[in-house]
Amino acid sequence: MGAQQKKSTFALFVGTRTFFPPKYIKQARREIPEVLRELGNGFLEFPADQTATGGIETTADGEKYARWLEEHRGKFDGVILSQPNFADERGVVAALKNAKVPIYIQTYPDRLDSMGPADRRDGFCGRISITDNLWKYKIPFTILPPHTLDVSDPRFREQVKFFDSVCRVARGLDGMRVGAVGARTTAFKTVRIDEDALEAHGISMETYDLLSIHKKMEMISDGDADFKAKIADLSNYSTWCAGSEKALLTIARLGLVLDRLIEEDGLDTFALRCWDELQEHLNISPCVLMSQYNERGIPAACEVDIGNAVAMYALMLASGNPVACLDWNNNYGDDEDKCILFHCGPVPQDMMIDKGRIEDHLIIRNALGPGKGYGCNQGRIKPGPMTFASMRTAEGKPEFYVGEGVFTTDPIAANFFGAAGVAEIEDLQDVLLYVCENGHRHHTSVTYGRVAEAVYEAITKYRGMNVDVV
Repeated sequence: MGAQQKKSTFALFVGTRTFFPPKYIKQARREIPEVLRELGNGFLEFPADQTATGGIETTADGEKYARWLEEHRGKFDGVILSQPNFADERGVVAALKNAKVPIYIQTYPDRLDSMGPADRRDGFCGRISITDNLWKYKIPFTILPPHTLDVSDPRFREQVKFFDSVCRVARGLDGMRVGAVGARTTAFKTVRIDEDALEAHGISMETYDLLSIHKKMEMISDGDADFKAKIADLSNYSTWCAGSEKALLTIARLGLVLDRLIEEDGLDTFALRCWDELQEHLNISPCVLMSQYNERGIPAACEVDIGNAVAMYALMLASGNPVACLDWNNNYGDDEDKCILFHCGPVPQDMMIDKGRIEDHLIIRNALGPGKGYGCNQGRIKPGPMTFASMRTAEGKPEFYVGEGVFTTDPIAANFFGAAGVAEIEDLQDVLLYVCENGHRHHTSVTYGRVAEAVYEAITKYRGMNVDVV
């Protein structure tokens, strides 16, 4: 599995009304599939011969469409509702009241030179009629400006891409499984989570004791082919310093155990108790392993931060890019819109300027002594636009925030430990006030690209959880 997510498959819906020209139905049924093929999205087409015009108008038409959706349940991720003219809301409601997937509404515009009875669409008005009824029936839907948009307009392609991200997030969070490997890091009460709140929103949490992980590591023989492959894989992933040879073998064992755990239990993401037992007893830091999981598209959060493991997964689904869990770590001089985002080394290679360098954990060294924490993946985060998010639980509900910024080219001192980058975020001081005043944690998750709106749309409308845009 890689970070690049499979594109969504859409069920196509074409609405109509007898008062308006039926010729536009064929146009929509021809043009929209052409765009989806171009974008690489799959699609399902309701058979044209099932209704009088090939479009959906009456309640009976809608019920046919609803049965067709049910027959194809699991084969589509969202519905594209096209209005080539003023669609009849009776057919729309009957067709989509049990769709249980995101619905995107596209409405064709009228042409000023084609407003006679043979050519007029009136979709502008029909869009309001449709949304009014969907709202009354509590059927969530996605609409984007402008109010009307021709399929030939390049903005339509951008809207389909946006809706694709929304569908990936909505689908991915429905029934996702997150693993908690080890108990919550004792000193960090900030990462506490409410399992019942997650479960109530379709997110299952599986827990694993570090002792059982350690025992499974001991059972891996030196001749295990998968173990040898894991060593080679990790050796090539980063540049390992002198003295880290023994740590490489231990980290490879841990990685193989986690690989098998993820496969056996179908985990989508996990969070690991990454200190300080692994350093004290096994003389490793798992940062490079976390980095590689994030690169592979299996989000791995530090310090058993389950909330950010979920946020990381949502960001990855939306962007199709790798993700990382970072600390809100340092001010950047006197610039109030910049800060240093950092962690010990879980940043995926795709987000780093150069190949990571494996070093001893310099912070752990202060407490436990040298040679106890090999595995940190040192490097700098490359510049580019990014989206950040985090999640906590409060009063029995998951609560997210999401925002956008940019990683800059600003320098960080060479002796700054770990993987870090300078982030510039508009009104950063207000963002930090929000984080502090609303009980959010010291971590935030990041991915490249601007996907805050898609994450917000998917989680609020289609997963029923709260998201604040900061």
